[in-house]
Amino acid sequence: MKGHPKVGAVGEQRFVVEAKHAIDFAGGDMPPVLCTPWLIWFLEHAAREAVLPWLEPGESTVGLEIEVRHIAPTPLGHTVTCIARVIHVEGARITFQVEARDETELIARGVHRLQVIRVEGFAKRVQQKSVLGR
Repeated sequence: MKGHPKVGAVGEQRFVVEAKHAIDFAGGDMPPVLCTPWLIWFLEHAAREAVLPWLEPGESTVGLEIEVRHIAPTPLGHTVTCIARVIHVEGARITFQVEARDETELIARGVHRLQVIRVEGFAKRVQQKSVLGR
């Protein structure tokens, strides 16, 4: 890494909730709403946005931990803004406060941790595991 992201650095992702982002097990009178796995996907990408300026060629990020409370539903067609704010940096591990809002209210809040990795070493580890696992 080219230094470290500063506490307070922010990454953001904004998206419109589409049918592909909705829970797929709803039926009957249950309205289609944003599902938690997609929400987490966007929160993780917001965190990554905060780190991208610090990555060197050959580096990337992987998620280590996420704890999110999905506290309000968001219907199709609404815009969601996901914010990730750096709250702690310890070497290559970065901790974020994450939150998401739609046009009406806060819909999620939590903590996320990313690890900056060297892609080449990570790929070797995955390859070794792939060979051993067969």
